[in-house]
Amino acid sequence: MKSLKGILLIAFILGAVITVLLHNKATSASTARNDKMTTFPVSAAIAGREKMEESLSMVGTIVGNNDVAIVSETQGRVVSVYAKIGDYVPAGSPIVQVDDEVKQSNFKAAEATYEKAKKDLLRNEELFKDGTITELQMEASRLAYVGAENQYIVAKRQLNDTRIKTPIDGMVTARTVDMGVMIQPGMTIANVVDISKLKVKLNVAEKDAFKLKAGDKVEITTEVYPGLTFAGKIESVSSKGDEAHTYPVEMSLANSREHPLKAGMFCRVNFVSVQSIETIVIPREALIGSIKEPKVYVIEDGIAKQRSVVVGKEAGTKLQILQGLKDGEKIVVAGHNNLKDDVPVTIMQ
Repeated sequence: MKSLKGILLIAFILGAVITVLLHNKATSASTARNDKMTTFPVSAAIAGREKMEESLSMVGTIVGNNDVAIVSETQGRVVSVYAKIGDYVPAGSPIVQVDDEVKQSNFKAAEATYEKAKKDLLRNEELFKDGTITELQMEASRLAYVGAENQYIVAKRQLNDTRIKTPIDGMVTARTVDMGVMIQPGMTIANVVDISKLKVKLNVAEKDAFKLKAGDKVEITTEVYPGLTFAGKIESVSSKGDEAHTYPVEMSLANSREHPLKAGMFCRVNFVSVQSIETIVIPREALIGSIKEPKVYVIEDGIAKQRSVVVGKEAGTKLQILQGLKDGEKIVVAGHNNLKDDVPVTIMQ
């Protein structure tokens, strides 16, 4: 009997101990859950003003200062060729000569008629003053002179057109005709490019177009001359964008005799007028959401408050904030994955 009572006493004591342990465990778990739900450990940083390097560098195409397609204004057979591809030709020098035998004959006839009509007009003016000829005869003489003069001008122009010349100084980059070829009016016979001065053309995005203006200095580099920088300036920024919302920009630079550049080359343009700016900057990891709808958690009196911001430039691991934050505000940079708006946080050092 005593043995049974002892066993029951031991069982009662064990049950009481187990009950106490289970109660303590439940209390601890409940306390942990409450702590987890009411405070969140986070890492924080200060949104401060910093100088953010802003640069604009783009690839452009070098073109000649003047690029002219020389077009024939006459018809005939090429009898002489004066320039080949690669030659430098001064303005007014001939490229090819077209057979001018007929044009020469027409010009001489028109010239003779013109000279005769001019002399007749001078003589008839004297006779008209003396009253020897009538006003009708005088008018006929004037009309004959005007007609002969017009024919003379046309014949002279047609003769000159047989000697096809370049209107600009430059290098012959193409010649499409050779000796004996028949050419027609409107046919391109050569191409001449002036590369004593050069242009660089490229298109910039609309957000960058307003940072540039005519007269701004630029630095130009090429892969042909590594480490060498050419000085240039912006000549124009178009006021009209294309379908891709980009704006044509044209720059000029002098060609170098020691390091000559050629039309058609690629180059990199550094717009040195775009300066660094002082702005509010935050770490990239503080951002939640997408770049289109960026947000951050701001800590105010130990409470995390979600706030929308406007993001500008990105430089490495830092973001420029255009709107939404003030200098000196504290933001969450780690531990915000499980955060909600208006919850207490503990800043972990």
